[in-house]
Amino acid sequence: MAKRKIAVIGVGKIAVDQHLPVIDKSEDFEVAATVSGRGVQHRDLPVFKTPAELYAAMPEVQLVSICTPPGVRHAYVREAIDAGKDVMLEKPPTPTISELDDLVNYASQKGRLLFQTWHSRYNAAVDKARDILAEEGVKSVRIDWRESVRKWHPGQDWVWEPGGFGVCDPGINALSIFTKIMPFPVFVESARLSFPENRQTPVDVEIVFKSGQIHQPEMTAGFNWLEESGEIWTIAIDTVKGSRLKLEKGGTVLRVDDEIVLEAPSEEYERIYERFASLLDAGESEVDDAPLRLTADMFLLGARVNTAPFEW
Repeated sequence: MAKRKIAVIGVGKIAVDQHLPVIDKSEDFEVAATVSGRGVQHRDLPVFKTPAELYAAMPEVQLVSICTPPGVRHAYVREAIDAGKDVMLEKPPTPTISELDDLVNYASQKGRLLFQTWHSRYNAAVDKARDILAEEGVKSVRIDWRESVRKWHPGQDWVWEPGGFGVCDPGINALSIFTKIMPFPVFVESARLSFPENRQTPVDVEIVFKSGQIHQPEMTAGFNWLEESGEIWTIAIDTVKGSRLKLEKGGTVLRVDDEIVLEAPSEEYERIYERFASLLDAGESEVDDAPLRLTADMFLLGARVNTAPFEW
């Protein structure tokens, strides 16, 4: 079977580091072109300044992977749907829930497929943790998600602007795992958001969660964007039956009672493209807004604290 041709819209760090190399080795897809306002080209393939130029020049390309900053995605997805394209959408999908709701409805009305991705969910250790919690229940959860904004978003001022999510851009990865593995719905009870006094999005967040359970588990999270010692991407869970689970390295490693029971290389982006291929075969869309809703609720309920200015 011939590979499906796909265009990548938005050629920033995540597209260069993940999407383009993953597509290049995919058995299902091949890169046909890129869209980059900066004119970033992949190999010797065509590069267009706008999606409209791509659609006019290469109508045979029926798939797009949108990897732009979140603020422009609503317009870009609608434009792609109007051009008859099926769409994969990087996380976080949109700055607001109402925009995502609109895209889901619009894709359905137009008969187009929309696949909104949460790449951190696509690890075997995450699925294993979910199965254990379904059997053993949850006593407590602590999420620690710390990394360096200077490493992962070097010089990208848009992350500090309204709609850029700040530290919640990586933090939503943790929430995507959290909402997948929990055996019951979770909600934000309270939050504290620390904003550099010269920026519009938070650099540090602490969250307390609650559930509808009679016996409330203790569930908290901390996100920080100034961690220079290396990435700390962990979710520690005590079960009702007494097991101690720890998802490490962004969900690629699972420890149970301090013993590694599952460890695999990070192939999250390979898995999301495999999932996209299976959805295309089935003609089905897939969207889950739970991590975005928790993030929005955190901003709604959070107390703001001003901190020292941030400079690159």
